[in-house]
Amino acid sequence: MKLPEQSSPLPLKFYQRDTVTVAKDLLGKGLYVKKNKSQFLCEIVEVEAYLGERDEASHSFRGMTPRNRSMFEAGGTAYVYLIYGFYFCVNVATEEKGIGAAVLFRAAAPLSGHKEMQRNRKLKEPSKPEKLLSGPGKLTQALGINRTFDGRKFDLPDFKIIDLGNVLSEAEIGSSPRIGISKAKDQHLRFFIKNSPWLSR
Repeated sequence: MKLPEQSSPLPLKFYQRDTVTVAKDLLGKGLYVKKNKSQFLCEIVEVEAYLGERDEASHSFRGMTPRNRSMFEAGGTAYVYLIYGFYFCVNVATEEKGIGAAVLFRAAAPLSGHKEMQRNRKLKEPSKPEKLLSGPGKLTQALGINRTFDGRKFDLPDFKIIDLGNVLSEAEIGSSPRIGISKAKDQHLRFFIKNSPWLSR
């Protein structure tokens, strides 16, 4: 069995498709980050789709700005932004260059690097480990992802998404309105692995 660092990343063309399709297909995939001497691997269990300038809840709804420029790059580009002045969120741009669509990573299940994730989050041994990556800000803090990752491609040796061999049926994928938005709240664009204990809270 290949180690995560030896596994090939998903090709960039994987992301250069319909955003909702990409969002669902990302569930069960592995997010791998190597930073300094630390290596992290987690399984993506919850995402949200943002559909570009036709989506009122999307950062790109009003067009390109210095903050959201990476959203408008070709699919497979990281878009990282700061919320509440403290927490980072990581997305992957989707579709063709200029569309401004992306998928937000909301939650993941830790597979490798647990202790370093805990240290990054300044936690002692958590009584409920399922909360380690149960939100977009928790995920980036645990993996050491910050604005320096903005604009990077997801096919690098130290920053990539890999196929873990998980095959999910439509029946195993749930959907709901997105969390923490004030517009387009009726659209079911949050997707998650049903019954996963690792979902955001």
